[in-house]
Amino acid sequence: MKIVPSPIQLSRIRDLSAQNNIDTVQLKDILGDPLIKECWQFNYLFDLDFLMGSFDEDIGHLVQVRVMHGSWKKEDHHRVMLEESAKQYKNLRLITAYMPEPFGTHHSKMMILLRHDDCAQVVIHTANMIPQDWTNMCQAVWRSPLLPLFPGHAAKENSTSSSGQIGSGVRFKNDLLAYLRAYGKAKTGSLTAQLGKYDFSGVKAALVASTPCKQKPAQIDSKDEPLWGWPGLERVLKHVPVSSRSNDSGPPHIIVQVSSIASLGQTDRYLKETFFPTLATTGPRTKDQRSRKPKFSVIFPTADEIRRSLDGYQSGSSIHMKIQTAAQAKQVAYMKPYLSHWAGDGDHLSRSNPELVRDAGRRRAAPHIKTYIRFSDSSAKQIDWAMITSANMSTQAWGSAINATGEVRICSWEIGVVVWPELFSQSPSSSSSDQGSESGTSIMVPVFKQDAPNLDTVNEFLSSDEKSVSQSKDTNVIGFRMPYNLPLVPYRPIDMPWCATSSYAEPDWMGRSYNVSYD
Repeated sequence: MKIVPSPIQLSRIRDLSAQNNIDTVQLKDILGDPLIKECWQFNYLFDLDFLMGSFDEDIGHLVQVRVMHGSWKKEDHHRVMLEESAKQYKNLRLITAYMPEPFGTHHSKMMILLRHDDCAQVVIHTANMIPQDWTNMCQAVWRSPLLPLFPGHAAKENSTSSSGQIGSGVRFKNDLLAYLRAYGKAKTGSLTAQLGKYDFSGVKAALVASTPCKQKPAQIDSKDEPLWGWPGLERVLKHVPVSSRSNDSGPPHIIVQVSSIASLGQTDRYLKETFFPTLATTGPRTKDQRSRKPKFSVIFPTADEIRRSLDGYQSGSSIHMKIQTAAQAKQVAYMKPYLSHWAGDGDHLSRSNPELVRDAGRRRAAPHIKTYIRFSDSSAKQIDWAMITSANMSTQAWGSAINATGEVRICSWEIGVVVWPELFSQSPSSSSSDQGSESGTSIMVPVFKQDAPNLDTVNEFLSSDEKSVSQSKDTNVIGFRMPYNLPLVPYRPIDMPWCATSSYAEPDWMGRSYNVSYD
């Protein structure tokens, strides 16, 4: 058996114990490498002093830093602050993303690092580039392996007609370059030209991104051109095989965990006709496999969980779901059957079997992370696929439902990665474009408080047949680091999601109340 650590890591939480910070990552771990020569930062919020202070202190002033932001209005407060702060850094250049949609945001969270050792690295994560997000809020980070230059440094890109199999490094590269080109040649042309010279064959993930656009998926999909938003995710999931575990274990369970839920409409039509069906998409099945309708849950914190988080009410300013108007109340009503707690450990929520809780060690760190995970069945012992992304639950991020002309409208920039077990079945010597070269079987399991699966823990949650498979020398057991506890604790009828635009008189654990004023 080969044990494979989690392809994603959780961020280090400043005010948690070392035991709860095993295998975690902080920003300096990523940017503090003295071999970095050029750094591209894509994000929503920036504290430039915090960003520039995260580079190696001896060479930080030499790193060429490019900051892509979405504050396109010259009088915008964030833009004024950015431009004023940028004046003190001669090696930093601000770039404004194209923002054609009034309700869109530049919400992608990505770093692209070019290094002195002729390697590049892509980092996709969930944190704004501000101190609060990298101290006491739960975040996730995916890092590509170091990507070498092609021999001779010649740019190599596949044509649209041969863009690589989904999940391969070739396909990841092509999709990433397509995303970067959407900014326009004047803004990212130099970066795409450089990345074209690097070998992405070591990447084991699929890219899912959004760009502001209007697309007709039915026309584009047949041509294998870039698809953004939920149509792009649907295309990926059509290539992801799912578990054939028996129905005795219950239906598959898809858990959505986000930090923001925007307006989805006064009825559940978008959820039931667009969003959930996209997440339920599966790859080819064998003849003896029956399609199983998955169960859906959405993890979102309550006001009580925000009050008791490490930063108290302060962390709630980054977590959004409006509940005040009649339309918003209708949305909360149809969302309630899906909602589950982030921490699930209040005095009124004591579990009947606390010894069965698989503890992720993050219940006090308020969630800014966004994860979408399909578990094979209701026991949540195996994972069919998992995604981290900047995209919350919103039509702006994922795209609208298809309109009468077959068009999907997307307003925001977003980016994320999807991983699944079969990606790790490849022999190390096999080509990224030859995904059929497999070495054994792979299973992905949730792991808690560490990145690598523990064999005893893995076997505890497997059936006898699965144990025999896991113990084979040809089996890869891949961990996926969990940010929340299992099993979930669903909302009670009286529970309500946290609302950053409401006022709360009850003090948080630091004795502070939360007041929202409208001038």
